[in-house]
Amino acid sequence: ANATPPRLTCTMLSAARFASRSLLRPAATRAAAARGVRLVRTGAFDPKTTAVVCIEYQNEFTSPGGKLHDAVKACMDDTNMLHNTVKTVSAARERGALIVHAPIQFSETYSEINGTFGILANVKNGKCFVRGQWGSEIVEPMKPKDGDIVVEGKLGLCGFASTNLEFVLRQRGIKTVALTGFLANCCVESTMRQAYEKGFEVITLVDCVAATSLEEQAAALKYTYPMFSKPTKHADFLEDLSA
Repeated sequence: ANATPPRLTCTMLSAARFASRSLLRPAATRAAAARGVRLVRTGAFDPKTTAVVCIEYQNEFTSPGGKLHDAVKACMDDTNMLHNTVKTVSAARERGALIVHAPIQFSETYSEINGTFGILANVKNGKCFVRGQWGSEIVEPMKPKDGDIVVEGKLGLCGFASTNLEFVLRQRGIKTVALTGFLANCCVESTMRQAYEKGFEVITLVDCVAATSLEEQAAALKYTYPMFSKPTKHADFLEDLSA
């Protein structure tokens, strides 16, 4: 008999568990990720003081063949989050909002990671997000354009930790940050909490995020996001983003 292939340690769920919890469910029941979320309309606000922060739109997550793509695919498909984000970024950029990309990258030796447990240890063991490799590249439709900012140095969960994100936002006079990306209950949530504590008006675009399971995503959107942000759909965000 063929040997069972090794578990992909870079994912938070095994392939079998992921399939049973997400992929094999009827489409109608998989739409639950955003149900029960208390959505907030922000009212009109100034794009000149607004930044859309795009967290880890890298091939490892977004693209077939990426080490983490199978783990997030159900959540991505559930809301069409990549398409929504591309649309949001394009429209926000045209209206004068700042677009910030926050990729995570490591050296081949992962000398930046000293932990032996948790998600960063899984990233290291799975050899994900190696600088200079395809998996760490920003996916084609989200490639930075002229005027965008690419934050360097993200080595952990929070987009502020070990980066110059706060400096960039303060220098540009940004008051409102709209968060998108991966993972909804990890890096997006960590960045959301810090942005809230730093005094920014925080908007989370609930149909522009993805986690490794619909259950975990739904819990984050329903219970955690309203504590530290204004959960909003991307279409409402763009409608409120004054030209």
